[in-house]
Amino acid sequence: MSLWVNKYRLGMSRLDYKDQAAHLRKLVECGDFPHLLVYGPSGAGKKTRIMALLRELYGPGVEKLRVEHENFVTLSKKKLEIVTIASNYHIEVNPSDVGIHDRVVIQELIKNIASSQQLDMGNQREFKVIILSEVDKLTKDAQHALRRTMEKYVATCRLILCANSSSKVIPAIRSRCFGIRVAAPSVDEIAHVLQVICKKESVSLPPELAKRISEKSNRNLRRAILMCEACRVQQHPLTAQQKVCTPDWESFLQETATKIVDEQSPNRLLEVRGRIYELLTHCIPPDVIFKVNENKWTTKGTCT
Repeated sequence: MSLWVNKYRLGMSRLDYKDQAAHLRKLVECGDFPHLLVYGPSGAGKKTRIMALLRELYGPGVEKLRVEHENFVTLSKKKLEIVTIASNYHIEVNPSDVGIHDRVVIQELIKNIASSQQLDMGNQREFKVIILSEVDKLTKDAQHALRRTMEKYVATCRLILCANSSSKVIPAIRSRCFGIRVAAPSVDEIAHVLQVICKKESVSLPPELAKRISEKSNRNLRRAILMCEACRVQQHPLTAQQKVCTPDWESFLQETATKIVDEQSPNRLLEVRGRIYELLTHCIPPDVIFKVNENKWTTKGTCT
């Protein structure tokens, strides 16, 4: 049994952004498919739009995914291994997973894909699709290598670049891609999606609870769906006064913020540093721990 966020992933593209979906469908039908730069905040639906686009290109076969391990060797003879997700028609990879060696992955992976044939020749097109995630986290060397690679293999490959912020992508790449901005859905739009999903799952979702979940998700649709399913597991039937659970790391972070406000001393600084290190060791990224508000670094969860 799959999670709701995965079960209704492609279905969500028909619930919102209808105008954008129509534009993407026309882009597929025109035949001259360009490189794409899909950008927007986390949980807004970038991957959902991309998968819906690939489905229009190749049909339902793109949903039959497999996990593969690709191996690369740097100039210093260091061996790299990266995990990719692929179908018979496309491949998805996050080059930033290998850190400063992302340039090697960019160059070798695209070269290998461009020189290979698709496994399913029934829906053969003139190009293959490579999805690169978190392009805004690539090093400058990797981004410049990507620009050169895009030009070299444009006849056989189309790249779909996914990023949270387009400002961190070099202009040379942005100018070679058709930009698609996926804005964060509003609180009302998230509440509507939750109501539709719960109706399909035969779960009665009170409007008050749907709104509270939407507000607590910080306009992150993926997170809102996960929170809604967690409420369903915690208590059934759902009630308007039901408590919306927050992730353990967020509660831990809120406690850390309270400690910072309550006392500013060397001992408290040492304690807070240890708590932040603990979050980092549990793979909570720094840009989630800290956020910029009015040009000041503040800990997430504090009142500003």
